[in-house]
Amino acid sequence: MRIIKLDENSKQNILDNLLKRSPNNYDEYTGTVNEILENVRTKKDEAVFEYTKKFDGADIDASNVLVSTEELEEAYDNVDKNLIDVIRKSIENIKDFHQKQIQDTWIDEKANGVKLGQKVTPLSKVGVYVPGGKAAYPSSVLMNVIPAKVAGVDEVILVTPPGKDGKVNFNTLVAAHEAGVDKIYKVGGAQAIGALAYGTESIPKVDKIVGPGNIFVALAKKAVFGYVSIDSIAGPSEVLVIADKSANPKYVAADLLSQAEHDELASAILLTDSEELANDVSEWVDQFTNELSRKEIIEKSLDDYGYILLTESIDEACDMANEIASEHLELLTENPFDTMDKIKNAGAIFLGEYSSEPLGDYFAGPNHVLPTNGTAKFFSPLGVYDFLKKSSVIYYTKDALEEINNDIQDFANAEGLTAHANSIKVRFDD
Repeated sequence: MRIIKLDENSKQNILDNLLKRSPNNYDEYTGTVNEILENVRTKKDEAVFEYTKKFDGADIDASNVLVSTEELEEAYDNVDKNLIDVIRKSIENIKDFHQKQIQDTWIDEKANGVKLGQKVTPLSKVGVYVPGGKAAYPSSVLMNVIPAKVAGVDEVILVTPPGKDGKVNFNTLVAAHEAGVDKIYKVGGAQAIGALAYGTESIPKVDKIVGPGNIFVALAKKAVFGYVSIDSIAGPSEVLVIADKSANPKYVAADLLSQAEHDELASAILLTDSEELANDVSEWVDQFTNELSRKEIIEKSLDDYGYILLTESIDEACDMANEIASEHLELLTENPFDTMDKIKNAGAIFLGEYSSEPLGDYFAGPNHVLPTNGTAKFFSPLGVYDFLKKSSVIYYTKDALEEINNDIQDFANAEGLTAHANSIKVRFDD
């Protein structure tokens, strides 16, 4: 794994290189995605089923697009019972964490009778997209569905592409059922996003779409934003490790590779002030890579977006980490809690050598749907708050309004909005 001394030139080159991975840089697919969405908007079920046959090779129609009870039972018969137990344990951890994010309606009453507040309401209907095939991750099902359920969403609808046999990945079905999904539809790709955004004869329109997908799904979500809300435009996975001389190089190498194996665009970066650690980690990376099943993907990922960056100090490492704003940030330093004080931008922060990133992916409880491609500078992990909306509450008595009615009229008139001013004025004409 390449080792580079961090300076202003290497810093800018690396930041520019990482930005190449953004879904915003794949405009060549936009035309195809827009065509699919327009066909789904106008032809509804007909277009959805045609695309499902074209892209997934499955014969899906109105009679079998909804996963049946029998199909769920078949899934349970074919999923390892130990995995089901693990899923249930994970669900409890995820629920426990996200219940702490619940927000309540509040009203503040002032001495003059004025009441101001905020009414918090769950979204009515949410769509969750789940990839199929080799990218079927039951953990992502849990992370997207459970916060919506904890928030009190009335109906959670899941869409996922079928195989050529018309069946959905068994692990996905079991995870969805355990998490409390209300309906599961056998449709994927940009056509699934269109169906959720516009509604078809078989698939209802939702208020918000969440969940990861390929570039076509990401661009489709971007295109339908405004018809519905979305979580984010997710980019490739990434991990950044800050480590000092106290870190175990074997652990650091293993953690870097845990993200590099996702796909060729994944990013894995080590920031360290120890040249000895840098060299040891590089050797362990090479050794592990030769032993792992996704060797070709890992090598491509590390060649393009993998770095070991030597810094003058851990403070400089933290400054660079804040510039990168990584999805996953591991702090393997002598005092990780002290190091965390210097971190401003990260999707999830893992402290200490026994808090590796996969712990967060599967089991700890915090959400693993995280901002990518530097968006941790202004976005947060998926949470209960993403499935709630707020309405402002305003109540004034006549006496309270009379005290300030001239102020409001002055403000309205200053903006040239005389009807606004009149709306206040008529209440005190007598």
